[in-house]
Parts: sequence; structure tokens; C-alpha cells
Amino acid sequence: MGLFNKKRKEKRQVSIQKVTKLESKELTYHPKIIIAWAKAIEGNTDLLNYLNENGFEELFMATYALKLKDEARDWLMKNGYPHLMAFINAAEGNQQALQWLKMNNFTALYYMAEAIDGEQNGYKGFAWLKNNATPDIFELTRIIKKLKDGIEENHNDVHSFGVD
Repeated sequence: MGLFNKKRKEKRQVSIQKVTKLESKELTYHPKIIIAWAKAIEGNTDLLNYLNENGFEELFMATYALKLKDEARDWLMKNGYPHLMAFINAAEGNQQALQWLKMNNFTALYYMAEAIDGEQNGYKGFAWLKNNATPDIFELTRIIKKLKDGIEENHNDVHSFGVD
């Protein structure tokens, strides 16, 4: 089953080698916005629309990028959010993206991605978040992990092949 999934991941991952020269916009949000984003990721369309209409278009697009929408992934890269795209790729197991986050001092995104990916060092990511992040960031990470695990499960289920 993993053979199909690997090809799909390779197609969606964006190369971020040359991204280090791009300017990255700041990601500083009030905890209420983080919780609203988490609920939007879970499926609350009212909060998703609120984010889009109130100056948080990057979170709106990141929600769709997490759900494997290529247009949203492209938008993040073109509009100053390569760090969000690197985070999403790293959360999907892209080691190059994970190292890019580390090299560019996106520490919280690095540990969030480790926790979400759940491979090798996933427990270290959650341990770091528990000790260093606020509860809203910890909850956002948990919700994104649940979403990504569900997508992975669907991709590995022969009965839902091709359904996203």
C-alpha cells in the first residue's frame, strides 16, 4: 500500500532548497486566532470564512494546503509564506523541509512538524511543545496531526483510493 502513497507525496512536495532567500512574513497570532484556525481545520466553515475575510488569508490557504490542495500550496509560496509550506511538507515527512525549518530558526514549526509526522522523533516534538509552547499551539498541533493521520489512512485504504 505504501507504494501508491509515496508517489503521491513526491508529487505534492514543493522543493524548498532555494527558498532560504525568500522573505518570510511573520506568524504571530492571538491565541483566539490559533484556536479559530484549529476549529476551521476541523471543519468549521464559519471560522474558516472569518479567517479569510479578516486578514488571515494565509491561515485560510494553509488549511487547504494541509488538505493537499495544490493551488493553496502555490499561493503560500508566492505570497511570502514559505515557512508555512515547509511546515506542511515537514509534517508530511519531508526531511528536507524539516531541516530547512531548523536552519532558518522556525523552532516551533520544526517541533510541531515532528509531532505531526509521528515518525522517528514524533514524541520529541510533543515533549518540546508541552514544555515550550502555549496550550493553543499544542491543541493546533494535535488537530493537524489528526487531520494528516486521517488523510494518510484514506490514502492507504484501497476502498477510498483516489478520494481526497
